[in-house]
Amino acid sequence: MDEFNVLQAYPLARRGFVMTSLITGFTLATQRVEAQAIHTDAKGLVAHEVQIPVSDGHIPGYLARPEGVGPFPVVLVNEEIFGVHEYIKDVCRRMAHLGYCAVAPELYARIADLSKISEMSEIYKVINKKPDAQVLTDQDAAVAFAIADHGDASRVGVMGFCRGGRNTWFYAAHNGNVKAAVAFYGPLGGTPSDIQPQTALDIADKIHCPLLGLYGGSDPSIPVPLVHEAEAKAKAAGKTVEIVIYPDAPHGFAADYRPSYKEADAKDAWARMEAWFKKYLVDTAA
Repeated sequence: MDEFNVLQAYPLARRGFVMTSLITGFTLATQRVEAQAIHTDAKGLVAHEVQIPVSDGHIPGYLARPEGVGPFPVVLVNEEIFGVHEYIKDVCRRMAHLGYCAVAPELYARIADLSKISEMSEIYKVINKKPDAQVLTDQDAAVAFAIADHGDASRVGVMGFCRGGRNTWFYAAHNGNVKAAVAFYGPLGGTPSDIQPQTALDIADKIHCPLLGLYGGSDPSIPVPLVHEAEAKAKAAGKTVEIVIYPDAPHGFAADYRPSYKEADAKDAWARMEAWFKKYLVDTAA
């Protein structure tokens, strides 16, 4: 279904959405974009903003896949707290060049326009208003959209960064059809609320697929003992989990557009991610 037909078939809900298109460029929450920021071209790809049908209208997203009919393995890409900006779009293009149909939904579109927010305190307010149950249904919608656009329903994976790493743990526990998951520094703790009633640690033993966790040893927001606690809980339940700790890496070490970027650790983590998806997603029979 092309974008025009999606808009015709799924009009905006009567109350409308705050955010109807994606961020152009990088998040305003980063004061400057570092010179090492990677740009991946779209040569040989179909890569563009999309409108993803959801229960009450549509949300914006970004999809990138190889040219051709496929079907291509699907990878759901979960954004950081900053929205689906140029970095997340670039990740989708990188995945598409590896042969995946990658889709990144803008999960916070109903709440605020993240393209206009520069203060971290305001961004956190937005993130904390998003019900986990709605995150999961939006993720389901994004996966369904990718499958309809030359994706392979029998080969679905999930990855994410920062808050998206947390959402990767949750989606791996939610969707029994997911074959592989990779979480880049996904928070495991936190304070539960009525709309976000569990932490990733709470559901670590519920994941349905092999999960690779890539964490920074110098990330004070995600204590290493908590990471190992989640790993132990998952393994005690018979789950396949591999945790890699980069001792000197801070939070956001894979984000090449930010000062937190650690090139050697980021490249190693990316290579591990590639191998993980190849082993558990691409090479595994449906």
